[in-house]
Amino acid sequence: MKQYLALCKNIIEQGQWVTNERTGKKCLTLINADLEYDVAGNKFPLITTRKSFYKAAIAELLGYLRGYSNAAQFREIGCNTWNANANDNDAWLNNPHRKGEDDMGRVYGVQGRAWQKPDGTPLDQLKKVVDNLANGIDDRGEIITFYNPGEFDLGCLRPCMHTHTFSLLGDTLYLTSYQRSCDVPLGLNFNQVQVFTFLALMAQITGHKPGKAYHKIVNAHIYEDQLPLLRDVQLTREPFASPQLEINPDIKSLKDLETWVTTDDFTVKGYQHHEAIAYPFSV
Repeated sequence: MKQYLALCKNIIEQGQWVTNERTGKKCLTLINADLEYDVAGNKFPLITTRKSFYKAAIAELLGYLRGYSNAAQFREIGCNTWNANANDNDAWLNNPHRKGEDDMGRVYGVQGRAWQKPDGTPLDQLKKVVDNLANGIDDRGEIITFYNPGEFDLGCLRPCMHTHTFSLLGDTLYLTSYQRSCDVPLGLNFNQVQVFTFLALMAQITGHKPGKAYHKIVNAHIYEDQLPLLRDVQLTREPFASPQLEINPDIKSLKDLETWVTTDDFTVKGYQHHEAIAYPFSV
């Protein structure tokens, strides 16, 4: 929580105004932010200075791990974050590769589970990493990336958090996640929850202890219409202690994540928070 608040203050004090071409809005922008999460100590990075809805973030992560490509699939598991990008993004609506309502194209999980090789066959990046880690192997390339410049025109949105690198030291698993762009007031806590949960899940299904998760952000920004709420409301509130995340211990394999796991298998204990804040969302 202290890291989050410090980042917000740094952006306000040191950031520069940049006009975002996609949204047409100005953003107060800071380059390079490093966050880390104590997964071993189960200090779940859920924001306490406003109410945060963690289950939607975990649902989105499950959709990525399953390779979903349709907003309806995400809605079915409790995540509505792709509705706008799939159906209200003018550039995507006019894209000849769009397959119809709710289609997202080849974004995020599609790349992670079915990266297209030159011969046209799919490459399952996630399965390779899970298999290696389950066998105690770290080839210094246990990387899952959603960033495929050759297929940007085949999807509704370039990935923001685009690459995850797992590292195994003894029986402890670490994660370093890279994010090119981050909407700090609205999107960051979603990303924090996902980084933490991704490491916790991967450690659990590969038989290792979780260590720390490192979250590296290149462009951290606050949209102009978000700044008053962040500065004058959220940053005036005193934070509470971090809650804990409980994951169903029956989740033991990638197949479990692909088939029966739901957000009901994740519970947060000890979450104290202030009132929710309705930050504007920019498509």
